[in-house]
Amino acid sequence: MRVHLQGDVSAQRFAQQLLLPGDEKFPVDLINHLISFPSDFCNVVSSLDELISKVFPDIRDNFRSHNWFCDRAILAPLNESVNNINIQIQDQIPGANTTYESIDTVVDSEQEVYYPTKFLNSLEPPSMPPNKFMLKVGSPIMLLRSIDPPKLCNGTRLCVKKLMPNVIEATILTGKSRGEDVSIPRIPMIPTDMPFNFKRLQFPIRLAFATTINKVQGQSLQIAGINLETPCFSQGQLYVACSRVGTPKDPFIYAPDGKRKNVVYPIALC
Repeated sequence: MRVHLQGDVSAQRFAQQLLLPGDEKFPVDLINHLISFPSDFCNVVSSLDELISKVFPDIRDNFRSHNWFCDRAILAPLNESVNNINIQIQDQIPGANTTYESIDTVVDSEQEVYYPTKFLNSLEPPSMPPNKFMLKVGSPIMLLRSIDPPKLCNGTRLCVKKLMPNVIEATILTGKSRGEDVSIPRIPMIPTDMPFNFKRLQFPIRLAFATTINKVQGQSLQIAGINLETPCFSQGQLYVACSRVGTPKDPFIYAPDGKRKNVVYPIALC
């Protein structure tokens, strides 16, 4: 849909090229099974720093523009890569950091002796915010819980407006409520993918300069940076990442030596 909305020849060719990785028709090194990205498919960059500068050029001057932030993001397969990129980019914008720490407790008080607080603080389930993170006014964030649907849903992107101890004021960047200022409180969250139940009282958000490929499904971008230092790990991830944009000039890809393994399960295509 994104590519067809562009209505130009390069966009139509891009639409056809998007199907090539899934059909295993990109150039492949037969020795190590790595694919190469054609020059007419995307912009290949040589480092993570270059990727950041291409997606967020002159960020110190542009970060106050909500429209500018709404149009771009860096995508990566894993949360670990995303977290590191978010910290690196936030350090580039002016302003002081505000640190937020969660309160972590075991749901069953009888299990407290087995799971000390320090251990709980170290846990980072994919669906949860970290125990400790820093924010600046002007940073983009993403909701991890639906707290006031349809306005504030899981995946909604916002921009930080004011930082207070127990409330964050932010401006919605996406959806029908775009431009509206809202207040985000700390809420209790219990992950469902752990062998025991613990509760984290924290703001249900993450920085959103970068996000995981899976988290951005269904969204459109004008500029997408794709960090493939760690390769995709599931069928279709590369397609999802590249198809967030509409023409071959819009995706920027960083992969070691310009090559990366593509995950395709032929039986899934039958």
